Amino acid sequence: MTREGDIAPVQPTTDWRAVAAIVAAGVVSAYHLGKVPIAAMQLQAGLGLSLGMLGALGATFALLGAVGGVLAGTVVARMGDRRMLVAGLAATVLGTAVALAQQGSFAMLLASRVVEGLGFLLITVSGPAVIARVVLLRDRNRAMALWSCFMPGGIALAMLTGPWLGGWRWLWVAAALASGVIAALVCWRVPAAGRAGASTSAGTGDAAALRSRLSDVLRSEPLALAATFALYSLMFFALFSFLPVLLQERMHASPAAVGLLTAIASAANIAGNLAAGVWLKKVGRAVLVRTAAAAMAVCALGIFLPGLDPVASFGLCLLFSAAGGLVPSSLLASVPQVTATPAHATLAVGLLMQGSNLGQALGPVLVGTAVARHGWPAAAAWVVAAALLMAWVVRWREGGAIPQRTR
Repeated sequence: MTREGDIAPVQPTTDWRAVAAIVAAGVVSAYHLGKVPIAAMQLQAGLGLSLGMLGALGATFALLGAVGGVLAGTVVARMGDRRMLVAGLAATVLGTAVALAQQGSFAMLLASRVVEGLGFLLITVSGPAVIARVVLLRDRNRAMALWSCFMPGGIALAMLTGPWLGGWRWLWVAAALASGVIAALVCWRVPAAGRAGASTSAGTGDAAALRSRLSDVLRSEPLALAATFALYSLMFFALFSFLPVLLQERMHASPAAVGLLTAIASAANIAGNLAAGVWLKKVGRAVLVRTAAAAMAVCALGIFLPGLDPVASFGLCLLFSAAGGLVPSSLLASVPQVTATPAHATLAVGLLMQGSNLGQALGPVLVGTAVARHGWPAAAAWVVAAALLMAWVVRWREGGAIPQRTR
């Protein structure tokens, strides 16, 4: 095990065990995100929480990410990527401990989600930075594709295991234990940045250097990636925030089957992420993202408009999720192409996560309001509009990337 700032040994090949440890950190962070929806009824019955309180607990992660992504990128670039990855895992453990210690206090429970949300933000920003540092250039697309599976993988895992853990407290304990184990695994398997990487990060501490990097990152190419991520996230959560309701009301699924079907639909997103890692070099980012936008728009029409039978509608949910999986890994793998240095890339990843969380926060609000006023077809209209805008953004910025660095 190396300390941050020590000279890490040069790896002639990619250490996929280190990549696996980093991806596991992302999966457990998404597990903390998904544990509230799956335990919502238990929290409501056991602690007397209203639907508004549950909504606040569920929205905390997205709101923190929507306002703090770039700030988190700054912290990671300055303090060290592996150190902040471990700190993020520690924060999820601390937040869970606060939740378990509360005695029916909603304020304490909300505070615990804020601490967990900060940990989630540090993990999701530092994870891609560590991966970009520990993998060889030829393996970067595959590694980023694996990382991009963390969100659907963690949520699906929470949906599958939550009902079997015998109450929300045991679910919180399991999540905290997993975070602790993976933090130790990251310390053991993932090398710290060498002195060259440390000096690059340390430069971010100078105010003038930081302003320069922020100015470089807050320009058209990284902003276009962040806008694309926001639109994708809006579309994805426009469906998945209401999928349990759709499964029961429109597809006539039993309450017992809702969790399993939601987990299967979420896991389908993993297939798209992995496929993007294979196809990215062959067809390019623009083709994959435009294909995903078109497929998600067409699927949304079949899902939200009346006419299809339940089995066909759920099949379109699977296709919607899988097609959407092409987007995250394509965008994250493009960050090195539109940034000049690793420190710039870390800030850009923070910007992308800010866009992702903004879409996650806006999607359920906009679509839920539209559905309440105009019915389910309004959800299809929102998804189609977002898909068209996403395809336009990609077309507008295509060709503006900086040549990719060699390693």
